[in-house]
Amino acid sequence: MAVKRVDPVKFKAEYGSKCTDLASAALGGTIHSCSDQFFADASNLLTPTPPVHKPGVYVPTGIWYDGWETRRHNHEPRDWVIIKLGVPSGRFSAFEVDTAFFNGNQAPAVTVEGATVPPSEELNEDGSKVSWDLLLPMQECGPSQRHIWVLDQPTEKSYTHLRLSQYPDGGIARFRAYGNVVPIFPEDLDAIVDLAHVSSGALVTSYSDEHYGHASNLLLPGRGKDMSDGWETKRSREPGHVDWVIVRLGAPGTVEEVVVDTAYYLGNFPREVRVEAVDWRGKGGDPGHGASVGWRELVLGAKCRAHHEHAFPSTKLMGIGSGQVYSHIKMTIVPDGGVKRLRVFGKRAADLEMGG
Repeated sequence: MAVKRVDPVKFKAEYGSKCTDLASAALGGTIHSCSDQFFADASNLLTPTPPVHKPGVYVPTGIWYDGWETRRHNHEPRDWVIIKLGVPSGRFSAFEVDTAFFNGNQAPAVTVEGATVPPSEELNEDGSKVSWDLLLPMQECGPSQRHIWVLDQPTEKSYTHLRLSQYPDGGIARFRAYGNVVPIFPEDLDAIVDLAHVSSGALVTSYSDEHYGHASNLLLPGRGKDMSDGWETKRSREPGHVDWVIVRLGAPGTVEEVVVDTAYYLGNFPREVRVEAVDWRGKGGDPGHGASVGWRELVLGAKCRAHHEHAFPSTKLMGIGSGQVYSHIKMTIVPDGGVKRLRVFGKRAADLEMGG
């Protein structure tokens, strides 16, 4: 099993559009159990935002930390935490352990294991009754830094749970598990599903800007909690400027309804929104945003409102006749601003080949 450590900037450039943090609390990831969390709660590991530092702040157990920290002098070889993914299951390509602000008390070394638990079964508290596969062999960690390790190839199996272990004890601020969702679709091809939802396997493949909020937030569950978990671009100053994002649907399909949600964006929502689609199956890779791709208009120049779900049912959509199938969606906002979620409800095509 070969792994390599990758610089965070390089990782985002090379892998950012190819995988998702499947352990994130934003996707519904939760802590199933842990061996110890005396100094700081294990749930902090899954917080989607970067760790924060509060110098001089103390709690009854000691210094306040934004992460998971266990007691000193562990009598066992390791401390561990079991994470239940918020998606049906996933295959993994990379793992990140961030020891931000843990200096002198950071985890000296870590491993990551994976287990698959059927929906009909429950995992016992310490995970001793299931089989665990080693996904990331033991890696050394340094103080207050991001460690990202890329596997030589994605895992063949898909997993529902991960076990992060630190040897022998200490603190970790954040844990990320980068991979691709293995969705569970209804068997009925006439069932309407959100093809742009992260749990359906949708991915943001490219975007013009994400200065204030990540474009991948568009695919998250729910309507979020504030402006921090949406897509927001910087203010534009040039006449004719627009921002855009391209989403590879979790499965190619027909489009029955599009929803553009500006929840919590009160004075910074876009003036207008446009939605286009293309069937890119069999062409390799993902399409660019230029007109030569052959984007077809679904929603043209619709005005936007603050904190509102803009629904475009089939009666208001263009280019969906005769069972037209699409694999990618492009949303353009005029001229800039913030959008919380993009939903693309439709029926999966019988031919699921994406050609990517």
